[in-house]
Amino acid sequence: MRRSPARPRVKAAQAETFAADARVAGSVATPLDELEAARVLREAGARGDAVVAFGGGTLQGIGNPPRTLELALSTRRLDAIFAYDYRDLTIGAGAGLTLARLNSALAQHKQFIPLDAPHPSRATLGGTLAAGWLGPRRARYGRPRDLLIGTTAALADGTLAHSGGMVVKNVTGYDLSKLYVGSLGTLGVLTRTNFKTLPIPQGFRLAVAPLPEGTRERAAQHVRGLALEPTAALLFSGFRDVLPSPLAEGADGTLLLLFEGSAAAIERATRDLRSALGAAGVPQTRIFDADAGAHQTFQRAIDAYVASIPGRSVTLRALGLPEGAMTRERAAREALEPAAAFLDTIVDLQSGDLIARIFVDGKLDPLAVRGTLSDAVASLRERLPDAIVLARGLPFDGEIDAWGAPP
Repeated sequence: MRRSPARPRVKAAQAETFAADARVAGSVATPLDELEAARVLREAGARGDAVVAFGGGTLQGIGNPPRTLELALSTRRLDAIFAYDYRDLTIGAGAGLTLARLNSALAQHKQFIPLDAPHPSRATLGGTLAAGWLGPRRARYGRPRDLLIGTTAALADGTLAHSGGMVVKNVTGYDLSKLYVGSLGTLGVLTRTNFKTLPIPQGFRLAVAPLPEGTRERAAQHVRGLALEPTAALLFSGFRDVLPSPLAEGADGTLLLLFEGSAAAIERATRDLRSALGAAGVPQTRIFDADAGAHQTFQRAIDAYVASIPGRSVTLRALGLPEGAMTRERAAREALEPAAAFLDTIVDLQSGDLIARIFVDGKLDPLAVRGTLSDAVASLRERLPDAIVLARGLPFDGEIDAWGAPP
């Protein structure tokens, strides 16, 4: 009689670090290369084990949790840079490479890839793509899938599927690489990713403007009318537990605007912005250049997208056109007015996203927390039915569907 392959074993303490919602992996595999990753999947398939791929775990809140979790497949060792041709603006790297290490390698040749994902020291290339992450600079540079030119993925039967390559203009065959983006690992485990890179802009400046009470709508309107558009324009309200102090000072929220480009263009954009915000009743705009912590402040703002309050929050994202972003935020606030829940928001004035973090009083008992959050999400989805769960501070076990109303 043929024996089925044995499950890989790890210490219990290690397995506890690989969990999806409340489900902890029974065992963990950490393959050294693509072939071993494919073998692990083939053997797991023969046993009938449910496998979840793990990168850095930074975007685990996206999507519904698996019904079962026998095996966690960690990509942490698939972190090599296979090919980097800075003259052709292409790079190929393992799916387990962190975004911080990728950015460090690219910066040596004054290049970058604007993935703009939270916690780049832990976030991996494969996980960022599989989660379908959308960053705030995509209106300028495109989405991560637009910069992806090739992939290798390990499929459930142990096949290694290759798509695209290391050439920016791939013109033959099906572009299957795009299919894996946003698939949450359901189609296969990404093991290698190829990207086209971009030159780092000459200048990088953040403008931070705390909004006095009653200036929110006027300030947003004036920002949308700027002649030189910012690369990113985010309007924060709340998130005071995670934002750096310059972003948590406004009584009516705080504007963060990123300008990139030549020094002359940035200076003109800054003058225009000060004038526009002054006309809106905003008296102060603080400037942060690259040497004054602009990159760190911008990254902290991105980290806030998935910042959960342990045991009492859920964060949703509603997409739409930029001109309707403020309308969606008003709808979210009106939907939660009768509920015993609170709301923090990020409005992306360039891409149109609304990030809505719903949270409750920490004095409620766990059962009341779950019920209040479930009711609040249902109320919000009456106004914004397409809002998807981005992060959660507690397991819901099916009480809140991650995707909202089906199309």
